[in-house]
Amino acid sequence: MEKARDAGLRIFFTGVGGQGTLLATRMVGEAALIQGLNVIMSEIHGMAQRGGVVESSIVVGDLVSPVIAEGQADVMLAFEPLEALRALEKCHAHTTAVVSTVPIVPFTVATGQGRYPDVQGVLETLQKDLAQVVALDAVALARQAGNVRAANMVVVGVLAGLGKVPIERSAWEESLRRLLPAKLHGVNERAFALGFDAGRAVA
Repeated sequence: MEKARDAGLRIFFTGVGGQGTLLATRMVGEAALIQGLNVIMSEIHGMAQRGGVVESSIVVGDLVSPVIAEGQADVMLAFEPLEALRALEKCHAHTTAVVSTVPIVPFTVATGQGRYPDVQGVLETLQKDLAQVVALDAVALARQAGNVRAANMVVVGVLAGLGKVPIERSAWEESLRRLLPAKLHGVNERAFALGFDAGRAVA
């Protein structure tokens, strides 16, 4: 498993309201705490209840500020492809990005006031500028697990499977159980496992 840098590991999360971006952030933070790592979390979200952009960050290791400035994110988890592109300035040449490829069309596009960019073009831009881009249809895997709303757990599972954060699988699974009510454990555990397998296959 790849270790966090001596100075720490900076993880940036981006998505839109309703995708569970903040829950995913808390799960990563909780898993790191269970593993015994130093963690600082910051939520920098906007109109989460209206489909607006939601951004958050976690730093793991010997860092004192949760703020991720331009060019500092070591890992980016993007729950929507356009938001991944918008957050590109947060990354650097060695960043690993996990990107769900299913677009959520903004209101301006839905009303004919704009145009959504070609997803393949978005991914090619990310691949050109970043060290590693793991792009997958997280919604399809979540549907396979039993609920499309568990797509955020698929993305977190990919991160866990990649081994970019020094956290054992048992800690990831324990964090999920702590944060979610028992009735939601099954579907989210299946979604996480599907993502984990996808990440492990890439790693």
